[in-house]
Amino acid sequence: MMDKDEFRRAVYEIVAAIPEGRVFTYGEIAMLAGYPGYHRLVGHILHGVSQTMGLPCHRVVNSQGRLAPAWPEQKELLKKEGVQFKSNGCVDMKEYGWKPLEDE
Repeated sequence: MMDKDEFRRAVYEIVAAIPEGRVFTYGEIAMLAGYPGYHRLVGHILHGVSQTMGLPCHRVVNSQGRLAPAWPEQKELLKKEGVQFKSNGCVDMKEYGWKPLEDE
């Protein structure tokens, strides 16, 4: 059985570690937290994060590199970090996707 508080803490820890100028997906966060397939719960958790926590939630995108639909500021925050977008408006995941297990 999943401990939701433990999962929430793991999600926060992973999001806090995403480096500037990189993005990570909801699914990758769920997998790294030990619960593959729980990407929707990751989104739900991040939707409720207070700005006072200082988490870089803007660095989390979906698996195609799409941004959160109801958060227009996300694109500007990523652009300020040097992230560029493809013509379809998505982040280029090959270029800007974070690979935590690889040395950059």
